[in-house]
Amino acid sequence: MPGTDPSHSSDRRALPGAGRTAVVTGASSGIGAATATRLAADGFDVVLGARRLDRLTSLASSIGARALQLDITDAASVEAFAGALERVDVLVNNAGGAFDARPVADADLDSWTRSFEVNVLGTVRLTKALLISYEGGASYTAAKHGVHTLAETLRLELNGEPVRVMEIAPGMVRTEEFSLNRLGSTDAADAVYRGVREPLVAEDVADCIGWAVTRPHHVNIDLLVVRPLAQAAQHKVARES
Repeated sequence: MPGTDPSHSSDRRALPGAGRTAVVTGASSGIGAATATRLAADGFDVVLGARRLDRLTSLASSIGARALQLDITDAASVEAFAGALERVDVLVNNAGGAFDARPVADADLDSWTRSFEVNVLGTVRLTKALLISYEGGASYTAAKHGVHTLAETLRLELNGEPVRVMEIAPGMVRTEEFSLNRLGSTDAADAVYRGVREPLVAEDVADCIGWAVTRPHHVNIDLLVVRPLAQAAQHKVARES
């Protein structure tokens, strides 16, 4: 083809993701978008899934990926999304969100229901749609302990199969929407990071995901906890005055 640089094609074939397809959910912004960008740069054929197709299409065009509309809370949407995929080598279950910051005493149960629907059940829907179904206790344990236990359970159930289950657990990450959606105002969202020197950004988490999924296939990163240097624990963050 006129204008094709043979060395560029050779370089792409040598990339760690060459010949493999990566699916990234929640890819219209934040960590999802950054991860999709990173995996595309690593040579993966990337499929993006999210509700906001306009933003998804724009990102797909810029990184050479494929955009498919996906609402992980809608079984029909998940089924259609899965049916449009010819193969999946890497699934990044990134779609999710937090919807309030109330203490338990003032809990809004509708918000709790929405949080589990998106973060736990949505993850189960898509994972189930892209895997053979296995008998086991994932639904019960996921309801009790959330996605962390879901990952542990999947790892046990899929032991002996050529499937890796990895969990990347980021601490304080400053993205354009997460805290805003959770807290409802720009001032409240900004306060989360106020005084924190260099919180993580989406690209930091994407870098960890890209590193994990490009390890040799016999290497499984069960759990990678990544926090900014200023954060020692969920409740312990150094803030500058």
